[in-house]
Amino acid sequence: MQTRIPCVMMRGGTSRGPYFLATDLPEDPATRDAVLLAAMGSPHRLQVDGIGGGDTLTSKVAIVSRSTEPGVDVNYLFAQVSVDKAIVDTRPNCGNMLSGVGPFAVEAGIVPARDGTTPVVIRNQNTGALVEAVVQTPGGEVTYEGEASIPGVAGTAAPVILKFRDIMGGKCGALFPTGNVADEIQGVRATLIDCAMPVMIVEAAALGASALSPPAEIEADPVLMARIESLRVEAGMRMNLGDVRDSVIPKPVLVGPSPEAADLAARYLTPHAVHKAMAVTGGIAIAVASRTPGTVAHAVTTVHTADDTARIAHPSGVIEIALGMKENGVEWAGVLRTARRIFEGNLLVPARIWSGHQAAPLAAAAE
Repeated sequence: MQTRIPCVMMRGGTSRGPYFLATDLPEDPATRDAVLLAAMGSPHRLQVDGIGGGDTLTSKVAIVSRSTEPGVDVNYLFAQVSVDKAIVDTRPNCGNMLSGVGPFAVEAGIVPARDGTTPVVIRNQNTGALVEAVVQTPGGEVTYEGEASIPGVAGTAAPVILKFRDIMGGKCGALFPTGNVADEIQGVRATLIDCAMPVMIVEAAALGASALSPPAEIEADPVLMARIESLRVEAGMRMNLGDVRDSVIPKPVLVGPSPEAADLAARYLTPHAVHKAMAVTGGIAIAVASRTPGTVAHAVTTVHTADDTARIAHPSGVIEIALGMKENGVEWAGVLRTARRIFEGNLLVPARIWSGHQAAPLAAAAE
């Protein structure tokens, strides 16, 4: 017997994964994580026994529930499922998967659709961040067709506007957890910042690398990757995150000057592979750091524009992040994303893992 779980597969930004209603998953976190590992086919580098894509960007899960908090529509819990290890990490947020939460919530009937656009207020349960997503709903129905494009995704789609609030210190307790805009770790200058996502920012040149290198080139250098991980583990301790060897946070970021029409260039690690584009939450942290004098990111920023939009060059193009800066940090950050509903139906996991709602035999299910 297998357990049947309602599921929607969506692309959110430059990521992809299953979206679940929390009520369709086990309440116990350990059982829930076992179900997610089985669903994605982990641990296995190809995730051949599940729906994962064999890459960190396609091994992500969004869990959505109706919120009881005044002024908030839905809660969103993100889970990063390791591809080759039996690890489910719910400590980070994912802004790309977040871009699918609004459309999912409307189509699930949690948020009534308006004619034109529908705002969906989302509380991220991983970090506590509050986000407003503006979903395109002409005629009171979600549409995924449109003319918006984002680097890392082919073609165009309907825009999803995300506006992040309450993003400072969600995991570490402060925007700069050490109290410094830059620290020295193992002889390398680093900025440790917690803004939508805890990240460790180092200048690529300080490690003998380039922030313009293709992801595969960085990943193919075992000495460089080991050095980055060593710095990341110590950064985690300094950021009050404890032992992060089995966690995906903090995320390491290599930065440098950009020859493109961007403020700076960045290569964002997830953390043991280089993102083929740029994570939304990581991009917010980099953007805020680039606007803060004394940080590693600010030092390599070649274009200090008068407007409040930071432009970060990444392997697939340039991401633009609007910022509402204030005296002691940032009030809000906004970014344009797109999403698409790909598949809807039931996911099957072995009943020995969770005997929730067992799947009916195929003949009965077809009746």
